[in-house]
Amino acid sequence: MNEREAKTRVAKLRQLIDDYRYNYHVLDRSTMSEAAADSLKHELTQLEERFPQLVTPDSPTQRVAGEPLPQFRSAPHRQRMLSLNDAFGEAELDAWLNRLAKLKPGVKFEFFADVKMDGFACTLIYDGGRLNQALTRGDGFVGEDITANIRTLESVPLVLSGAKFSRGRTEVRGEVLMYKADFERLNQRQRDAGLPEYKNARNTAAGTMRQLDPKLVAERRLHFHAYDVLRDDPADIPTYGAAYQAAKSMGFKTNQAAAVLKDRAAILSFVKQWQTKRTELPFGTDGAVIKINDRTLYAELGVVGKAPRGAIAFKYPAEEATTRVRDIIISVGRLGTATPIAVLEPVNVAGSTVSRASLHNEDELKRLDIRIGDTVIIHKAGDIIPQVTRVLAKLRTGREKPYDFEAELKKHPLRFIRVEGEVAWRADDKNEPTVLMRRLEHFAAKGALDIEGLGEKNVALLVEAGLVKDAADIFTLKQVDLLNLERFAEVSSAKLIEGIQAKRSPELYRFIYGLGIRHVGEQTSIDLAQRYLSLDNLSEAAVKRPEELYEIDGIGQVVAHAIAEWFADAANQRLLKKFKKIGVWPKPAKGGEGSLSDKSFAITGTLESMGRDEAAAKIRQLGGTFQSSVGKGTTYLVHGADIGASKRASAAKFGTKLLDEAAFLKLIKEK
Repeated sequence: MNEREAKTRVAKLRQLIDDYRYNYHVLDRSTMSEAAADSLKHELTQLEERFPQLVTPDSPTQRVAGEPLPQFRSAPHRQRMLSLNDAFGEAELDAWLNRLAKLKPGVKFEFFADVKMDGFACTLIYDGGRLNQALTRGDGFVGEDITANIRTLESVPLVLSGAKFSRGRTEVRGEVLMYKADFERLNQRQRDAGLPEYKNARNTAAGTMRQLDPKLVAERRLHFHAYDVLRDDPADIPTYGAAYQAAKSMGFKTNQAAAVLKDRAAILSFVKQWQTKRTELPFGTDGAVIKINDRTLYAELGVVGKAPRGAIAFKYPAEEATTRVRDIIISVGRLGTATPIAVLEPVNVAGSTVSRASLHNEDELKRLDIRIGDTVIIHKAGDIIPQVTRVLAKLRTGREKPYDFEAELKKHPLRFIRVEGEVAWRADDKNEPTVLMRRLEHFAAKGALDIEGLGEKNVALLVEAGLVKDAADIFTLKQVDLLNLERFAEVSSAKLIEGIQAKRSPELYRFIYGLGIRHVGEQTSIDLAQRYLSLDNLSEAAVKRPEELYEIDGIGQVVAHAIAEWFADAANQRLLKKFKKIGVWPKPAKGGEGSLSDKSFAITGTLESMGRDEAAAKIRQLGGTFQSSVGKGTTYLVHGADIGASKRASAAKFGTKLLDEAAFLKLIKEK
């Protein structure tokens, strides 16, 4: 990117960030997720570092967001309330540490760290130990007077404890928080009353503190957590660790996570520890705050723009980020479905690098109005496939290229048709090699037969050599057939044949899923297996009594029709007969018997003792139902160390009990 292009991009980023920050910090209205906004701000910061001549005093990187609301009386801050620069990963943390070393050569730094609270920043001013005034952050220089509202918070002492700070002026800075449990209770009341739910705890806390009626504030359970204490005499509070101790002695809540750290290794240990343990906190957090502990040294390092040099916010991998669309391509699936795929500039989302995201279908393309070159918001949570949730059209330069899906389909080697009433375009020839390869990959995949060694590249070799024309042909392969193919030698060919033969009698639900019936995923395959117990029973019912399929919970008209249609197809019946003739047939299911037969489970996060598939298999073995996500009727949500707020909220919404790994292991061991 040259300077002219950077100047245009910077201007558009500033406009979009300013719009977001005004809505978020002043109007308490969210126009995008905080993670997406952070991603844009991070891009702006990097561009200004690369082109320092583009930095202006009114850049969002140079000021603290927010303006005093006209309904409240304004008051100046005696000492400016600053924001912090962000570090996304170890490399940016190291860059900060290296800058400190250059600014103070030879100095051995001691650090103070705490979790970054997702709350509403404000400062409380005490004169002679008595609460006199409370101000919001505002624009950093001037805040809104919310004293009447702050007085309603039970966690705010009106008179400071102890004699040490009963004289002179004491300023206590902190965050007003709405705990996750209280937020869920508030939303439950909204649901019960038929009212819209609040979007997030931070915005709700901010909106509550800006109510003009303190009685309404008092009705909601809010908490103030202190993170800093200011005195006229700096010697009263020599370190940030001492500030926390002082706040505790005065009667304020402080975070138990806070710690003094000696070096980089200790910082990383702290960051990683709380990335895992943050779900145990009663409030939301998206990172950790790292400061130089010595306040004199901290002050000497000074301020650049809106941020102190002596502190940084280490941000955890967000579930949303922004990136640009390099290209849009077409992927053909096992059913011959043409799916548009966005090829992205690689971006880290939820702890992994994302370079592609499904755009689903033609209708979604039109809804997003996505173009090659657009800046987009990507969402990814846990194991969820990355999604493009929004196009940031305000960042367009005019050089973005519109994408005509139908025109691109006409250029494709396959012929595609769109059936009236459906959103998908599908290949007209279901036996075309590309479609056949996708079907075979699905049949051999982990959730289906899980045939070791039969991945995308080996499937392509077998199809291109004409050795496999359907799934049953896989089991007729001999080692000699493979030895003439590229990639196969004596050992590798023997290993693949061994892996194939080991799957001649798979579990029924795996075989049903592997058949690739339209709309039939893993859970529906499990439901069908538990209802019909054998593939012959399912086939007979689908052809002769398709109305029975509606009796299975979760199977509606569309899915039932797809199942009946698949088994009624003559070519599919020939395939089943071929499987049976060569001795490949799924073993009967156990009919859901077992000690967990009346219970359903979903899993989120990483389990230490076993993988997700192993845990799901154990649940099914004991007669339980494994679900891909929490829904109505889910008995338990099994979670690893890190469980997100959205998963907790879903569990609370459906009355699902949370099980940590230890409790889950105990449950399945007892059974």
